[in-house]
This record gives sequence, C-alpha cells and structure tokens, in this order.
Amino acid sequence: MSAGQIAALIAAGAFVVLVGLLAVPLIKLGRTLDEATLAIRKASKDADPLFSGANTTVTQVNAQLERLDGITANAQAVTGNVSALTSLFTATLGGPLVRVAALSYGVSKAMRRRKSSKDDASGRRRRGRRRRNGDKR
Repeated sequence: MSAGQIAALIAAGAFVVLVGLLAVPLIKLGRTLDEATLAIRKASKDADPLFSGANTTVTQVNAQLERLDGITANAQAVTGNVSALTSLFTATLGGPLVRVAALSYGVSKAMRRRKSSKDDASGRRRRGRRRRNGDKR
C-alpha cells in the first residue's frame, strides 16, 4: 500500500466517524419533528369544537347586532320627530307664550307693589320715593 492509499483509508474512516456522529442528532431531530407533528394534529382535533363554538357565538352576536341596528334606527326616527315637533312648537307658540309670561309677571309684580305701597305696618300710607334693591330705610 502506498501513502496515498493509506491517506485515503484514513480519510474514509474519518468520514464514517463524522457521519456516525452527525447521525445521532439527526435522528433526535427527526423524533422531535414527529412529536411536533403529533402535537399539531392533536391541537387541530381539539380546536375544531372550539372554532365551531366560536362560529356559533359570532353568528348569534351578528343576529343581535342586526336587531340593535333596527332599534337604533327607530330611536333615530323618534329623535327626528321630537326635534321637528319642538321646532314647530317653538315657531308657532314659543313667541306668544313668552309674551304672555312676561305680561303676567309684570302684572303680578305691579299688583304686589301696589298692595304693599298702600299701607305700611302702622296703617298709614307710605310716601316718598320707591325703594330700590340696594337702598335701605
């Protein structure tokens, strides 16, 4: 045997040892991937009922939201009607009612003044200037 053949045999042996050393982690990695595949399948089986329940819940929520949209539309219509009625009332009766209220307030205030100015506590008629809010006697 020549030196080249011996070197080739040593290189081949080193390659076999290298392949043997690399085979162990590759086998362990293959087992890990098999376990991960099984876990994914199990999770997929367990998730199907969960997704179907979520789908049912979402369907029911959508039905309730459609009902709520109808109720909201009715409430908006009622709000619009009340707003229109308020505007109509203000336009037709608001001004005259304010005038009547002002007139009745003025008349009642004048009647109170007239009644209180007729006689004081001693029975005599008051004379002099009217008292203002800030004046004291």
